[in-house]
Amino acid sequence: MNRKKTKVVQVGNLLLGGGNPVVIQSMCNTDTRNVAETVAQILALEKAGCELVRVAVPDMEAAKALGAIKAQIHIPLVADIHFDHRLALEAMAQGVDKVRINPGNIGSKEKIAAVVAEAKKRKIPIRIGVNSGSLEKDLVEKYHGVTPQGLVASALRHVKILEELDFYDIVISIKASSVPFSLETYRLLSETVDYPLHVGITEAGTVYGGTVKSAVGIGAILASGIGDTIRVSLTGDPVEEIRAAKEILKALELRRFGPTFVSCPTCGRTEIDLISIAKEVEGRLEGVDKDIKVAVMGCAVNGPGEAREADIGLAGGKGEGLIFKKGEILRKVPERELVDALMEEIEKL
Repeated sequence: MNRKKTKVVQVGNLLLGGGNPVVIQSMCNTDTRNVAETVAQILALEKAGCELVRVAVPDMEAAKALGAIKAQIHIPLVADIHFDHRLALEAMAQGVDKVRINPGNIGSKEKIAAVVAEAKKRKIPIRIGVNSGSLEKDLVEKYHGVTPQGLVASALRHVKILEELDFYDIVISIKASSVPFSLETYRLLSETVDYPLHVGITEAGTVYGGTVKSAVGIGAILASGIGDTIRVSLTGDPVEEIRAAKEILKALELRRFGPTFVSCPTCGRTEIDLISIAKEVEGRLEGVDKDIKVAVMGCAVNGPGEAREADIGLAGGKGEGLIFKKGEILRKVPERELVDALMEEIEKL
């Protein structure tokens, strides 16, 4: 796919936009004032593959905790701030790598200018985040409801405030819970601006439904060449957001994260416990960091041929199975030994 080449914005040690790899991010659901709990969650997110993390900053106590959090983590930290410009100033003084604000709800022009001046001084980018649930009243009236055109107009309004202050280290996101609405909104936005875009489907739901909805929405937007960083928003453990995001990027072949796992859906020809075997292989692959494709197939007749593009795999027979490599059969193995035999071959790769 042809990705739109947007402006490059640096966030800590990351480069967003400009054709750089799509960055995976998440947001903590801990109380930011609880440093130990927040750090523990961020470290778990890092281990899962999170590359950028955001925390809520509801008050000054939370803002003052950011330095202690930042000192104990290894990925860029983003402060999510609404309304109070003093929280943005304190967050930047504490060393965050990016702030998420809407300039229009920070207050007077003097307050906005103070935030921008500090961001310029410290080379900290600003993410403008527009949400369909909080579209300005005048834009709702102008566009006869909450529309993609209204959300884009809102984003451009906030961008203009920053640009008039000679500030251009900007990332933009426009969030909605409707997939078709989000697709149209991001297409309109991408046609209008060259800033890096953060993509997500907000309020997507719980882990199962939200992952499906996010995969459809984020996947369709990315497949259109739009998007420089993504978050899968789930009601659940944020680590699940990272797992889902990685699978979305792998499916679109935009990023590679260790093994790619494929397995057949089973049918009446399957004569081994393929479902259990597939689950076990998938679980054991979590500790493997090799860039390989692994296939688990149910049929010894067609399996190796159907998965010829896989680097390594297994195909079931009756109480036994075949281990194959690049479509070529290596050996026959009893069913109970199939997973171990497959993992042994993976180690050799």
